[in-house]
Amino acid sequence: MVVAIFVATCGLIIVHLFGARLRFLEGTPRSIWLSAAGGISVSYVFVHLLPELAAGQEIIRKSVSGIFKALDQHVYLMALSGLVVFYGLERAAKQSHVEHDAASTETTSDTGIFWFHMTSFAIYNVLIGYLLANNFRSIRPLIIFFVAMALHFLVTDFGLSKEFKRTYISVGRWLVSAAIVVGVVIGIFIRIPDVATSALVAILAGGVILNVLKEELPEDRRSRFTPFLFGAAAYAALLLSF
Repeated sequence: MVVAIFVATCGLIIVHLFGARLRFLEGTPRSIWLSAAGGISVSYVFVHLLPELAAGQEIIRKSVSGIFKALDQHVYLMALSGLVVFYGLERAAKQSHVEHDAASTETTSDTGIFWFHMTSFAIYNVLIGYLLANNFRSIRPLIIFFVAMALHFLVTDFGLSKEFKRTYISVGRWLVSAAIVVGVVIGIFIRIPDVATSALVAILAGGVILNVLKEELPEDRRSRFTPFLFGAAAYAALLLSF
């Protein structure tokens, strides 16, 4: 498994470093490959992660006490929290760009929101790296996770490179790539309780859903529904066949 984890880590880093430079994925209407990749990522969440959340809910229910016992759907609240947090970050980035364009002066706002955004995605990638290193005991689920996350990274990389342009290419992609390594190292040497792992998986699920849909839904992207549908259906069929 150590070799498989190493190969998967290198693969995710390669996607971050070179994915946004794939010219055939650029342009409007949105590339059919990016839409299909988004469909695969969302399919992984709904077909694989959500059933895993159901199992994690039982772990959390048995572990909490006191006032938290009243929160019957703990793990799903975590998933909602992940979605809300990343939606808030996205809105902050959009608002920053609007204010900066209106002011047409210094780039302080854009620089600040860039680092805020990169920090949040770095934490996101540390989480993914940790789960990559510490949440799989066999090759098959690791491969399924790797494919979904690699395509998810491809989608988010194009969004970030469009949002922050050269700054993301020169700085951001290196930061989020390093964050994966940090997460993997943490996962190798530190094992957190199962209840915390279930919470992390829930947050990841919410983050993936939001980050994919925010790339597919804006009207100016002219996204393609058919490739998205095909990617989601094909990967769901693959997951259900295992």
